Amino acid sequence: MAGHASVREVRDEELEAVLALWRDAYGTVGVTDSLGDVLQAANGATSVVLVAEEEGRIVGTVIGGFDGWRGNIYRLAVHPDYQRQGIARRLVCDLEARLADMGAKRITALVERDHLWATGFWDAVGYGLDAGMGRYVRNLQSTPPRRWLPGEDSNLEPSG
Repeated sequence: MAGHASVREVRDEELEAVLALWRDAYGTVGVTDSLGDVLQAANGATSVVLVAEEEGRIVGTVIGGFDGWRGNIYRLAVHPDYQRQGIARRLVCDLEARLADMGAKRITALVERDHLWATGFWDAVGYGLDAGMGRYVRNLQSTPPRRWLPGEDSNLEPSG
């Protein structure tokens, strides 16, 4: 089956299939794994959702975004039945070209460090671990952002 999947941008009517693929590939659902959030990424001016399709079935997906400074890769997933056939490499290759066309000179991939198959993949395709950087996350659904008001004390305790 290797080499038969085609890579292209997702169509809006396929977004439910993308969410299902993430559940199959990851076994978990994240905070932003909603139809609305994926629709926003798919239709953003500086983001793209790519799919790999084989025989009419969505078998792989990846999200890319350009923030005006660097490219970012999220949610690379290939259905378990189609892994180790080069589909992830094709998705990343296509996405890198699109991010470069948007102006990216450096690309960062968000990878779960305890998934050795994932870190091994990124090593194999030429990405290196940035040991000097950490990722700090705040879930705005559980701790909404504060609005800074003029005259507020600048020594406020951090929330969350």
